[in-house]
Amino acid sequence: MPIPTDKKHNLEILISTTKKNNLDFIENIFFENNQHNFPIVIVNQSGKITGSDKKNIRIINSYTKGLSKSRNLAIKNSSKKYCLLADDDIIYKKGFYEIIEDAFEENLNSDVITFMMVDESGKHFKKYPNIIKHNYRSIRSVNSVVIAFKRESIIKNNIQFDALFGLGATFNTGEEYIFLRNCIQKNLTVLFYPKIILQHKSISSGKLAFKDKNIFARAAIFYKFYGYLSYLKLVHHIYLLKKKNMIRWKQVFNKFTVGLDGIKKFKSL
Repeated sequence: MPIPTDKKHNLEILISTTKKNNLDFIENIFFENNQHNFPIVIVNQSGKITGSDKKNIRIINSYTKGLSKSRNLAIKNSSKKYCLLADDDIIYKKGFYEIIEDAFEENLNSDVITFMMVDESGKHFKKYPNIIKHNYRSIRSVNSVVIAFKRESIIKNNIQFDALFGLGATFNTGEEYIFLRNCIQKNLTVLFYPKIILQHKSISSGKLAFKDKNIFARAAIFYKFYGYLSYLKLVHHIYLLKKKNMIRWKQVFNKFTVGLDGIKKFKSL
C-alpha cells in the first residue's frame, strides 16, 4: 500500500532495533493503529530483514553497534519534514500521529517537541513538568521515544547522538539528554506538548539511576559538560540518590567510586 501524500503524512517514524529477521514486531508497535498509513525507517543492527513488500517501510540492515549510531543512521536516511524516534518495545496510542503533527502545526516556530507516555497500567510513566519550553533541567527526564523534531533543523545544525552514550556504547545511558542539550545550545526551540502518544514498559534506564552502569554514565555526562565541576555534581548526584532512598548509607562510597571511574573513562576517550 503506497504512502498517502496528504498533509497529514509529513512525519516519519525512525525505529531502532537489533537482530531482527522479519517485521513481525511491527504489529505490536502499531496494535492500535494502521501501520500501513505511516512512513517508517527501520535501522536493524546485527540482523537482516529481507523480502519486505511493505511500501511505507524502508529497512536499513546495519552492522554498526550502539543505539546512538542507530539513531544517527536513521536520521541520515530520513526524508520527511518531521521525525519521531522509536524503539521496538513501544505501543503507539490511537491517534498518536495526528497529535504530533498537530503539535508542530500549532507551534510553527518549534524545532523539537517532546510528548508523554504511559506504562502498562495506563498511568503516566513519570511526573511530567508543568512547562511549555524545555530547559537544561527539564530535559533530564525526557525519554528518547517521545522526541519528535524538524528534520531540517537537526541536519542544518549538524546535531547528532553522541556514539559514546546509549545502549551498546561505552556509557549505557544519557544519549537523549545530550541530544536535547545540544539542541538548546544551538538555540533551537524545544517544547513540551502534554499529550500521550505511546505506552512503554514501566522499567527503563531512567528509573534505574542507582545502578552502577547508570552512575558510571551520569558521571561521564557531568564531565562532558562541566569539566572539573563534575566532581561536585557527582557528589550532589549521590546525595540525591541517598535522599530518595535509592541507595543505602553503606553504598555511598562505592557508588561515588563508580562515578569517579566514569569520569576517568571519559577523560581517557
